[in-house]
Amino acid sequence: MIAEETSLLAQTRAYAESVLGQISPDYTYHNLSHTQAVVEFADEIAVHEGLLDTDRETVLIAAWLHDVGYRMSCDNHEAIGVDMARPFLIEHGLPTDRIEQVVRCIEATRMPQNPRGNRLAEILCDADMGHLAASDFAERSEMLRQELKRTGVKIGKKKWLKKTAELIEHHQYFTAYARQAFEPRKAANLVKLQRQIAEQKDDEKDEISWPDERADKEPKPDKDKNRRPERGVETMFRLTSQNHFQLSAMADTKANIMISINTIVVSLVLSILLRKLEEWPMLTLPTAMLTITCVLATVLAVLATRPNVTTGRFSRADIENKTANLLFFGNFHRMELDDYEWGMRHMMNDADFLYSSMTRDIYYLGKVLGRKYKLLRWSYTVFMVGFVLSVLAFGGAAYLSR
Repeated sequence: MIAEETSLLAQTRAYAESVLGQISPDYTYHNLSHTQAVVEFADEIAVHEGLLDTDRETVLIAAWLHDVGYRMSCDNHEAIGVDMARPFLIEHGLPTDRIEQVVRCIEATRMPQNPRGNRLAEILCDADMGHLAASDFAERSEMLRQELKRTGVKIGKKKWLKKTAELIEHHQYFTAYARQAFEPRKAANLVKLQRQIAEQKDDEKDEISWPDERADKEPKPDKDKNRRPERGVETMFRLTSQNHFQLSAMADTKANIMISINTIVVSLVLSILLRKLEEWPMLTLPTAMLTITCVLATVLAVLATRPNVTTGRFSRADIENKTANLLFFGNFHRMELDDYEWGMRHMMNDADFLYSSMTRDIYYLGKVLGRKYKLLRWSYTVFMVGFVLSVLAFGGAAYLSR
């Protein structure tokens, strides 16, 4: 729940709570508790996405109203919810353009979700699927299964778990914040789900149905499923690589700060203070200490960001022995396009080679990061200790000259 609730938002919440409080107890998942969770997810994403107050209010209004259609029917409940939301919002004086924004957000949550590049709709869609990354995901998933059973769909536990795992594997969040914050937790839930599937006994023969599943959406063939890495593993590699690159960018920023500060200090010392040493000879030692400190700190920071030059070539034997890493430009930047395409096709057709290449890429990124941060630590330590000693030396020289 947001800290400061506007009058319109409070009225929308009261209306939604009133409507959702009247729905059938058969809806063990799509009820007030689910809507409250979606509102919290929407507010969290909106804050981190930096929405303006008006847009944030619009998203939260849509979040409160997106499932009110369940009061009438679970079939096509988005359209029913829109028909219920319009008169309420008109009655409470919401401008037409904002009403349409709310409507587009609600309609976008229909499975399969389709926000069509609408930022507010993307936030609501991610919030509506936020339960995939929730700590109580298993409980919420079981509530949805029980809801479908109560509304006439017979679903075995193991088949339900498999279908849910498929959903998680193929689902992707739309907003940057959800991809960063929710994807790791979703991947962890997928691992737990796969463990449950392995432990679960086979169901008796039964039917399974997924809410709002399109009839024309055929399952992918088993051959394709076997060739492609599991989505949870893909997510792990993607997030790990992103984290490494972010840490590398942070290291470069820290190094640039150190280089800029120390070069400015050295420039001031050489241009101003050095000419004054004949008049104030007692400052010679402190000046030398400060200059040496800045030079050493700068050299260490430069070493931390200095790129290594690699050969940029690989041989066909490297590919056949699975020792080349084609994901790093340093291993192919001097190769011909035909040779590189051949190597990439060979790697993509071999899952073990692909996984090992991604693993090596992450490993060597980590080695580079380790070297960068080690040199940066030395640079900052030299600067901190040398700067303090230089200031003390300047203070001592000034005291002795009195």
